[in-house]
Amino acid sequence: MPKSRNELTDRPKVDHVGTTDVLSDLLDTLRLATFIYGRFEVGAPWGFRLPDEQSARIIVVVRGAARVEVAGSRRPLALSAGDLALLPHGGAHTLRDAEGSELHLLGDNECRQISAAEPVRFGSDGTQTTLIIAAFRFRATHRTQSIQRLARAIHIPAGGAATSPSLTSAMQMLATESATRAPGSAVIVNRLADILLVQAIRAFIAGSGCPEHGLRSLADSRIGKAMALIHERPAEPWTVESLGAAVALSRSGFAARFSELVGETPLEYLAQWRMTKAAQLLRDTDLSIGEVAERVGYQSEASFNRAFKRLERVTPGAYRRGGDADQHGAAALSLTRPLRARGRSCRLREAQPQLSPGNHRAARSRNARARHCRPVQDSENYRRRRC
Repeated sequence: MPKSRNELTDRPKVDHVGTTDVLSDLLDTLRLATFIYGRFEVGAPWGFRLPDEQSARIIVVVRGAARVEVAGSRRPLALSAGDLALLPHGGAHTLRDAEGSELHLLGDNECRQISAAEPVRFGSDGTQTTLIIAAFRFRATHRTQSIQRLARAIHIPAGGAATSPSLTSAMQMLATESATRAPGSAVIVNRLADILLVQAIRAFIAGSGCPEHGLRSLADSRIGKAMALIHERPAEPWTVESLGAAVALSRSGFAARFSELVGETPLEYLAQWRMTKAAQLLRDTDLSIGEVAERVGYQSEASFNRAFKRLERVTPGAYRRGGDADQHGAAALSLTRPLRARGRSCRLREAQPQLSPGNHRAARSRNARARHCRPVQDSENYRRRRC
């Protein structure tokens, strides 16, 4: 028993207070929205295909087993109860109970169940499997090398060395909440999906399967600290020499080590992160373009405009007026084409973000665009709505 009530609420002492959490900063800046495909309760034989979209996916096996045929990979994943799979790069992945099982095309009834947050049931009387699938939309333009270098499929087995108790608890809570229709359950499910995304990447970094580049650099005390400095103070006039000195490495030694672990040079990483933060500030705040430029280390608005246009292909002003193409176009597509269906498409449930004051203008822009959407015919002869 604790000696006093304060023992349960006192903050633990840590050695890295004041440093930036690079992984959290990356995901918070790059991720646009969380989508829940739904809870699938299926009986063998069964099979279905996820749409070919650039969304990261998480698959949780609550019970039973599943074979995941990963797009772009010749080796399928064999998942058992309690396993989690992270598919960071999107693609048309196929899920079955066994090789060769026929794919089920979702009909109107299943689409209504997904829309109403109800379990989707199909298949036969064989072994029963329960799956929960979530998707995460990232800003494709600003995907860093660290994100791009994630493996095509990350398998976190139940009881594995990298599976933390908190990851297991989050999966159990997700399984419980996805089976209930209690008030607020949809919000809880989306938040738990966010937790699982971070936990899965964290487990991948800690595991032996993580390659010696990309996000593994966060586990390196010196390179991880240099990345934290860039994220914490992007406006600082950093040079390779000053960053190296900050982590007690020579200029050449730091440059070589950073490039080897991160996959790009320190100044390339700095330049890309500055533009990533600039896009976020343009999208989410009312700061002037000059103020945004200053926040990310540019003394000249003209030079900032040129650097921004090289990456976004539009000027900062046009970007702000038109909004984020990834957010308004690709995310809308993700909402209307989650799974193949007979003659129609199922809609996903999106986690609605909390709007800061600067976000209201972007929200009004999205609403205005939505009023002008019209149905069109896509390449697979399924009707969907698209602006």
